[in-house]
Amino acid sequence: MDNICLECGSHLIGRVDKKFCNDLCKNNYYNKRNRDETAYMRKVSRALRKNRSILKDLNPNGKVSVNISKLESKGFNFKYFTNTYTTKTGKTYYFCYEYGYLPLDKGFYALVINKDI
Repeated sequence: MDNICLECGSHLIGRVDKKFCNDLCKNNYYNKRNRDETAYMRKVSRALRKNRSILKDLNPNGKVSVNISKLESKGFNFKYFTNTYTTKTGKTYYFCYEYGYLPLDKGFYALVINKDI
């Protein structure tokens, strides 16, 4: 039975269940197969890192209030956050890793840092 490499198509020598001729072909095959999924994960990770960076820059002292326009002008994307925390009073904080924000009235946000991490 002739086996051929799933990536490059060359003839395989060795075990009968061998699928690739070398590690390079194996890595290329699986990278191509997972490209769409990996691209999406990279996009989300990039957005989360950018949001964290913006929150960190705007909140150097641990707690501050900023206008939504300041966040948006820096490119903050409210769609991406890592976790939420709801207080006993029902207020929900949104976090990008350890940096978080709480929506306030009239387009303002309270920026905080979770130091318990």
